[in-house]
Amino acid sequence: MTLHNGWFSLLLAAAAGMCTMLGAVIVFFSHAKSEKTISCALGFAAGMMITVSLIELFPEAQSALTETTGQIGGTLLSVVFLMAGVLLALLMDRLVPHAEEDKAHHDKPHQNMLRVGLVSTIAIMLHNFPEGIATFMAAYENPTLGLSLAVAIAMHNIPEGISVALPIYYATGNKKRALGYTFLSGIAEPIGAALAWLLLGPILTDTMMGALFALVAGIMLYISFEELIPSSRQYGYNRLALWSLFAGVCIMPISLAF
Repeated sequence: MTLHNGWFSLLLAAAAGMCTMLGAVIVFFSHAKSEKTISCALGFAAGMMITVSLIELFPEAQSALTETTGQIGGTLLSVVFLMAGVLLALLMDRLVPHAEEDKAHHDKPHQNMLRVGLVSTIAIMLHNFPEGIATFMAAYENPTLGLSLAVAIAMHNIPEGISVALPIYYATGNKKRALGYTFLSGIAEPIGAALAWLLLGPILTDTMMGALFALVAGIMLYISFEELIPSSRQYGYNRLALWSLFAGVCIMPISLAF
């Protein structure tokens, strides 16, 4: 790999990853902890994660694995790694502390919002890491293709930033902490790119990337159905949460089309 192409590809991946911070800036405009806002944001995040998993990550995993193992083998392997991601997310969920229930009111103020934010951070990090690898490899081989891919990733990293920042902010009331976690989720992209440049380039295969994409899809689906959707509905704005979920489902394909 030439030095010039390597730095260009790394900078593209870094720029795309840091667009998560644009989504996080929304916390600066939240002057009050509106329950409607958090219901809307969590529903939107769930729709976004479900769509990314089903129309981007899983098809890419299936395509990559099919090339080496055939149609049936690739599909079965994709499902196996998807379920492995679900089980891994379940394990992460067990390890992240849960909020204690208020016995007097039988309620949890902002129920498990910190946990939702933490698992969302982990999910977005795991999602951004292979995206950084893919962006780097594409840009190194074809700078024009890499630029197009980086723009597409940047577009859908913006709502991903929202899905991390708002739960953390609503749980802690600390905007700096919310931005810090969002930065962690975004920095995974240039880290993935750097590893692709320094270590993984010679050994990285389509099969490895396919398995990784399916694994991440499973993690994101678990978090969406187990964490984000129930949390978006806990304040009683069920219809708002539902329409926000549909908004996330609709907006993510549009962002991926650019």
